[in-house]
Amino acid sequence: MCRRIAEGTRWSKCGHFQRQMVVAIMDCNSNRCERSYLHAKSCKDPNCIKNFGPDVQKDMDTVNDECFQCRAAAARRLPS
Repeated sequence: MCRRIAEGTRWSKCGHFQRQMVVAIMDCNSNRCERSYLHAKSCKDPNCIKNFGPDVQKDMDTVNDECFQCRAAAARRLPS
């Protein structure tokens, strides 16, 4: 399946990636993937792959902290 090449921020303490932009599409060269240039436009097969695979993650910058979701989850776990 085709994949997007995404650039974004890596949160070093939790390891999560926050996508900022998609800079390119990596074609899988499969005639069974609707995202590929090799897929026939006239194809009506419902079993063809319709979605992109996992993003290829390129770190533009790294933040030495946890992402927003991890910080919010940690705050909810704190006793009141």
